[in-house]
Amino acid sequence: MSARERRYVITLGCPDRTGIVARISTFLAEQGGWIVEAAYHTDTDTNWFFTRQEVRADSLPYDVTELRRRFSSVARELGVRSDWRVSDTGEKRRVVILVSKAGHCLYDILGRVASGELDVDVRAVIGNHADLAGITRAHGIPFHHVPFPVAGKDPEGKTAAFAQIRQLVDSQRPDAVVLARFMQVLPHELCAAWSGKALNIHHSFLPSFMGARPYHQAYARGVKLVGATCHYVTAELDAGPIIEQEVGRVDHTDSVADMVRKGTDIEKVVLARGLRWHVEDRVLVHGNRTVVFH
Repeated sequence: MSARERRYVITLGCPDRTGIVARISTFLAEQGGWIVEAAYHTDTDTNWFFTRQEVRADSLPYDVTELRRRFSSVARELGVRSDWRVSDTGEKRRVVILVSKAGHCLYDILGRVASGELDVDVRAVIGNHADLAGITRAHGIPFHHVPFPVAGKDPEGKTAAFAQIRQLVDSQRPDAVVLARFMQVLPHELCAAWSGKALNIHHSFLPSFMGARPYHQAYARGVKLVGATCHYVTAELDAGPIIEQEVGRVDHTDSVADMVRKGTDIEKVVLARGLRWHVEDRVLVHGNRTVVFH
């Protein structure tokens, strides 16, 4: 897509039936809309239909707000309740990133943003350690240090820290909250508040090797694959709807350090893909599953 070509993106999910595609296409044609990308899928288990449509903004005689207003009647006609969206690629998506000490995912995202590969507005980086403040500020992005008490101590202090993080995040009205190796478990109320926009990345040994030093555990078991999973955050730890996964092979010649290097490389790529697809409205959530229109 040309950097100058602005598009409106329509996504929806609804009960499947005959004529949905025709109804949407007819509506857009009547408005003068020029469809430049369209994707469809039906989940036969639940009889649920999904679509994502991109329309050239300059083909319509009005703005995205008016398109939303007019399309709302089509959505009601198709039985869509809240499961639809019309977005504007001309409005840069706002992102807040949460970090701890590991910097590989943050470095990767900031590099992609700086090069123009990932067209988002990183509003802030928030860390429970200050290790990544320098690289964040070098990119001209505010860094907020919110210290947490030692694990198992001062639960009220931990509650206060999460309250501060919530205030900092919500003040930016983000479209995505990225947990870039943020080593704190979000409380249930934050999982609910950020449902559908909080993304996490973790190694794909779960649930086999949980807890500390997972790569050392995997090395001791002689695993042949390492990988990573990007998913939406839910109250059930590391069990939210999956957006993207990737694996890479390891063998008996690889040390623990080799496995960590290969695993973190995969984490960076998987998180970047998941974030891109999220901000481009390519991910539609259905229960604990996703439809991802690449």
